[in-house]
This record gives sequence, structure tokens and C-alpha cells, in this order.
Amino acid sequence: MPFIAGFGSYLPAKIVDNSQLAEMLGCTAEWIKEASGIEERRYAAGDESVDVLAANAGSRCLERAGVSPDRVDLLIVSSGSGELRFPGPASMVAKRLELRDVPALDLPIASAGALFGMSLASRLTPQYATILVIAAEKMSTVVMQEPVEKNTAILFGDGAGACLIRRDSGDLEIVDSILHSDGSFVNDLQLGFGRPLQMNGRSVIMQATRKIPGVILELLQRNKKTPAEIERFIMHQANQNLIDRAAKSLDVPHDRFYSNIRNFGNTSSASMLIAATEWWRDRGAMPAGSICFVVFGAGFHWGALLAQSTTLR
Repeated sequence: MPFIAGFGSYLPAKIVDNSQLAEMLGCTAEWIKEASGIEERRYAAGDESVDVLAANAGSRCLERAGVSPDRVDLLIVSSGSGELRFPGPASMVAKRLELRDVPALDLPIASAGALFGMSLASRLTPQYATILVIAAEKMSTVVMQEPVEKNTAILFGDGAGACLIRRDSGDLEIVDSILHSDGSFVNDLQLGFGRPLQMNGRSVIMQATRKIPGVILELLQRNKKTPAEIERFIMHQANQNLIDRAAKSLDVPHDRFYSNIRNFGNTSSASMLIAATEWWRDRGAMPAGSICFVVFGAGFHWGALLAQSTTLR
């Protein structure tokens, strides 16, 4: 079985709170919080491109895991907001991290890309022993394009998260994962080059509300576990209301679903790994049990990954 050997994240310094955004959008700070659960988000500086955000998160992940860049055998980078059609940010991230001649793979999967990358990495460890997975997004440049759409502009922020997956050792053993895609809904959440983000919010929420608990139960049943046995669910931080609905659907306490969306907003594919980094850092001295990672995003793509603390094996 492959292992998760560490997490890392990077958040830009600029904080944009609801009062600042409300003034720009002609709404109230209270309405933004009620609609999304978000109180503030981070916006990247002009010179902080997607590859810069990603490289910072990747460097921190490697440092915390005690692994030097020359030990990385494969790089996977997820982003739906890269500045170029090609190349994607992966090759530029590899250059910044000085991963010489290491294969660098792009996954342009918004919101769900981090987990797709983790699942892919877990299957590739027999050939590539140490794999760095990074997800990075600069969504502020997307949602602030004219004409600005209030209902999407309130949601998104910038940032990057990373995790290191290794063949032989780590704090969390990857037990299993399930991935799904359905192109029937491609028009309900998409971003064309040079065009505003298009989102059918009602369709996205309806499908996510069904598919997130569904894939969690599918994964847990396959591994003979119940939701009550999972210590922590770490989900794509799309909207606090959606996170709460998932907890209710699974009949588990809301605090089993880790949430940091109030501080960082929706950072698309980066959000799950940013949340995982904070949870891992703040979990305290008690060992973790079973952890379920779960995502849903444009495509639609969705999936779940089950991991188990190695201290409890």
C-alpha cells in the first residue's frame, strides 16, 4: 500500500474580507457569509502566478516531510486556472523546485483535481517511489473579470496545497479510492479562455449534494466501514452549506467534516489539500484514525479516498 508522507500549503498575504467585497459587489457582508459561510479569502499578488503558488506549497510539503527535491520521482500538478493553454503549470513548477528531468504531469481538473492526483499517484508508486502532488489556483483573476458575477465572485480565493505520496512509508496509509466523471453536466460549470466563469449554481449544488455522500458510502461499503467509524472527512471547501449537507446526509456530527472555508473561501482544486495541511498541523498529539478525502468539481468529476493512520495498524 502507498502512504501519504506529508502535506504543505501556501496562501497569499493579501486578505479580502466580506466588507471589502460587498462594497465592490453592491451587497452586504452578512449576505455573503449567510450564502457561503465565507468571511474572508486570499488574493494573490500580480507576480504570484499559479506556478509560483504551487512551487511554494510543494517546497513546504517537502520540507515538512524531510524529503529533498532530488528524491522526487514524479510531479503531478492540478489547476483549472493556469495562465497558458500550454504548457500547463507542472513543468514550470518542476523548474522552480529544481526537479531536474523529473516527469511533470498536468491535471486541469477544477475543484476535484487534488484527489484525482492523489489517487493516480497511489497507483503509480510501484514505478515512481516518491510522488509530489500539488493543486494550485488563482481564481481571483477569473471571478474579477468583467462582467463580474456577484454569486461567483463571493466564493473564490487563491492558494495552493500539496501532499507527498511514497511507496514505502508515511503517516497515513492509502487504503482505497474511487473516482467518477459525468460529462452530461459540462455546461453547468465551465471556464473558457478569456471568458467569465459559467456556473449553474442550482445544478452544481443539487448534483454535489447527491454525489458526495454517494461516493463516500460506495467507498466505505467496499472497505466494510461505516461513516461513524471515520474520524475526519476532509472535503473540497466549496461552500459551508454543502459541507453541512454532506454531514447531515451521512448522519455524522458536522465537526467530523473539517472546515476552513470561512478563512480562505473556495480555492477550487487547492482547497482540499489546504484543509488537509491545516488539519494535520492542528490535530494534536492524538493519532488519527480513518480519514476520508472527498471532492466534487467541474466536469462533473467526483471521488473519495480512504486513508488510515499507520500508528493504528
